[in-house]
Amino acid sequence: MENTTAEKISSITYKTSRLILADSLAWLAEEFPAKVTFSSSFSIEDQVIAHAVLSNNLSISIFTLDTGRLFAETYSVWNTTNEKYNAGIKAYYPNTSHLEDFVNKKGPNSFYESVDNRKQCCYIRKVEPLKRALAGNEIWVTGLRAEHSPERKSLRIVEWDEGNKIIKFNPLLLWTSEEVRDYINEHDVPYNSLHDRGFVSIGCAPCTRAIKAGEDFRAGRWWWEDASKKECGLHTAN
Repeated sequence: MENTTAEKISSITYKTSRLILADSLAWLAEEFPAKVTFSSSFSIEDQVIAHAVLSNNLSISIFTLDTGRLFAETYSVWNTTNEKYNAGIKAYYPNTSHLEDFVNKKGPNSFYESVDNRKQCCYIRKVEPLKRALAGNEIWVTGLRAEHSPERKSLRIVEWDEGNKIIKFNPLLLWTSEEVRDYINEHDVPYNSLHDRGFVSIGCAPCTRAIKAGEDFRAGRWWWEDASKKECGLHTAN
């Protein structure tokens, strides 16, 4: 990482740590005009950030990755968010030829058969489209929280994403679930109704289930796999 990038990270860390959510996002938009983008999966955390961006008309682009296998409820909150804020959240889709080749060779549900198949599916449906979405930007805003998984506890609010060559800003990293819910209720923010039915981390429909009492946050994702492998490749440790 170049010294200039390290200096930017240090500056962002210093400044945003002293600001509330909307103000920190506004500062980023001013400091990096047309270079800040936010990736939304329409999770409850992402809806907090979307509200801060859209209700304040901040110059931050918003995109989502439509894998083609999302829950109907996810599409519903996507549509409701566009309507409520008069927004036009941009969608990125998998490369058609790559997806067709994968499904035709391995089948539509091959991700249940091996970790390698699942990771290949995630790469085609999520990781490659993400790289296209992030291209040309300097700051990537996410809704990651430390409570989500043991791996995410080691993340920092501002960090360098080596895989995507971009500065990542995780403003909700230290927020609790209660703080997220309080914000949603206080500001009447639309959110995915699956969160009220035991779903914590919501991804593709075949790979997501509600969690049971006492289970950790990631238990509902790829539940047939070892717990240490539960990342799709979008957010990897540096």
